[in-house]
This record gives sequence, structure tokens and C-alpha cells, in this order.
Amino acid sequence: MRFEPLEDMSKSYEFHEEIFGGSVPRNFWPAVEKGVAESVKAGPIAGYPVVGLKATLFFGSYHDVDSDELSFRLATSIAFKEGFMKAKPILLEPIASVEVTVPDTYTGDIMGDMNKRRGRVLGMGAKGGKQVISAEAPMSEMMKYSLDLRSMTQGRGEFTMKFDRYEEAPNDVAQKVIEARKKEKEQA
Repeated sequence: MRFEPLEDMSKSYEFHEEIFGGSVPRNFWPAVEKGVAESVKAGPIAGYPVVGLKATLFFGSYHDVDSDELSFRLATSIAFKEGFMKAKPILLEPIASVEVTVPDTYTGDIMGDMNKRRGRVLGMGAKGGKQVISAEAPMSEMMKYSLDLRSMTQGRGEFTMKFDRYEEAPNDVAQKVIEARKKEKEQA
């Protein structure tokens, strides 16, 4: 199998086959795809789902007596673990699109706080005597934002947040997540 990045990060994977000469019979291709589908549910880096993967079956072999669907799914799982790690995968983090509405006097505090959260301020504009700040931030940094915003604005600020996309996690963040997942697995 060959594993490559897929341009569309909204998909977990795409399965393709480039078999010539019947090295893997057509009736086993669905088993190989099932193996990929099972493998991407928990990636080998930290156990999180895999996104943006193109998996191509291009060669293989079979035995008339011993080959069955289960053996092809297991072989695919082994190929995934070995091939995926050779492809140097990265850990992605979800990025949220955030819109914060606050009175003018709190604008600087909100922008400073967004920077502390590894966020990027995209712009701001006036709306009904208040400022609307548009930003992007990692969702992991926004977990207690409601309480923090209430505290910073004396209860006069509000915000909306929605998932936007995945982005590569900084190395220090990725290492912390990987270590935490290892500890979870050891304790289980």
C-alpha cells in the first residue's frame, strides 16, 4: 500500500486501487478498504482519528486456500501502522473561528488575551456601540473562555465559536498530548 496526504482535510481517507494483473483479486478490495477504515479510527501517534489520508492498494498476493477477508483486513492494518509512521505524520489540532463582542473599553484586554491563547486576531469592527473582534484560536485554548470573558468584561462581553479547520499543532503542544495519551494507555 502507498499512503499519501490528501488535499481535503475534511475527509478521513480516500481509498484507491491500482492493481494490475490480479495480484489481489477484486473481491478482496473491499476487505482492504475496511482495514483502512478501521485503522484511521485511532492513529498510531496518539490514538486520535486520522484525517487527510490517501491510501492506494497497488500490489499484493493471495493464496487460494488461506486468503480470506479477515487476513486482508489484518494485513492492511499492519501495512497502515508501518507505512503511516514512515510518512512522518503530524498531530493536528482543531481551530475555531471566534467572534467576541465587547464594550470599547475592553477591546485591548480581549486582544491581549486572545494572543495568550495562541489565537490570531483577524479584524474588528463597530456594531451598536460595541466592538466585534474576529479571531481564530485553538479549541483547546478556549475551554474556559466563557468564564474568562465574563471576568475580563464584568459580564458585558459575549462570544460565538465554531469549528473551522484542523491545523498542525506546535511541537511542544504535540509532545504534551502524545505523552498524556501514553500515560492514559499505561493506566488503562
